[in-house]
Amino acid sequence: MTNQQSYTATAKFIHWLMAFIWIFVWVIGMIAVYGREMFNPNHGLTSLHKAVASTLLVLIIIRILWRLTHTPPALPNTMSQHAKLMAKLGHIALYLFALLCLPISGWLMSSFAGRPVLLAGLLELPPLASPNPQYASIVKDIHVYLAWFCGLLVAGHILIALKHHFIDKDNILMSMAPNHKKK
Repeated sequence: MTNQQSYTATAKFIHWLMAFIWIFVWVIGMIAVYGREMFNPNHGLTSLHKAVASTLLVLIIIRILWRLTHTPPALPNTMSQHAKLMAKLGHIALYLFALLCLPISGWLMSSFAGRPVLLAGLLELPPLASPNPQYASIVKDIHVYLAWFCGLLVAGHILIALKHHFIDKDNILMSMAPNHKKK
């Protein structure tokens, strides 16, 4: 264990790349679902959403491997053990729900609908199941509700990071800032 004050440049790059992609596909997905008539009549936004969101499946593998081989900075001593546990559980929830379950549920929904998922718009992913419109409808509902839940998780993550920076005045937000130097 090191006593570093900042994440590695690679960890920061992966974090911010995935954050940008996730927020982008979340917004595009919401527009595709709730603005279907006006903005997505031919499912172009849905195709864009799937092509970009599918990259998260590759990036989460890279991110987990990086995290397992590189120790993150320690949380501040000013945080209680309960707060540290909640931070750990919050990150596990983000990884599990927002970065794994949400993209996989979209892939499964597309599989049940008999629609392809192109990884980064280039390589077709194999279907996870045989086409079944009845299941496609059920998984679509799960995917949409999960997206709203994950949106709340991500918003909470952002708000807590801002709380640490502006109220607690600790180093948590800055440790992930792109220009903050590792000590």
